[in-house]
Amino acid sequence: MEPVEINAGTYYLRSLRADELLDDRPRLLAAFADPVHRRFVPHYVVSTVEAATAYVEGRAREWIRDERCSWAVAEPTTGELLGEVGLKRLDLDAGTAEAAVWVHPAERGRGIAATALAAALRFGFGALGLRHVDYRHDAANHPSEAVARKCGFTLVDAAGSEQRWRLASDGDA
Repeated sequence: MEPVEINAGTYYLRSLRADELLDDRPRLLAAFADPVHRRFVPHYVVSTVEAATAYVEGRAREWIRDERCSWAVAEPTTGELLGEVGLKRLDLDAGTAEAAVWVHPAERGRGIAATALAAALRFGFGALGLRHVDYRHDAANHPSEAVARKCGFTLVDAAGSEQRWRLASDGDA
């Protein structure tokens, strides 16, 4: 599918970019250099401009392949990258996905994650017809737990070091 932009009220959701008009790579590098970010988003290493470029290009490919809808959470007047939100592990036939969200270290504590995730979930349930969305996070990541609760997820598994939450569409258990 083609990427879509979403008006999330205070923020807008758009594709990650690295072009002559808007370049998210410096903010990606800063976010991925943060020790807290690295602790809770350990599967990606974005430590060079080349790696940041590959990250942006990879997100674009995932949209086209219907594998992941990923948005830069952007400040509406400047377009500055504030974080990223997505619906990953998309299975459009089964109507399932897993939510993911992170916020740039300089922007934390402003409610950005919950606002962005709520907008992405509306898209997932409305436009994509998802039946349920899971959300996983490290049990020590208390801000992620707060985001899950604020977005209406129900805790379904708290065993071990990871918590798993689920949000179902109306009428789906």
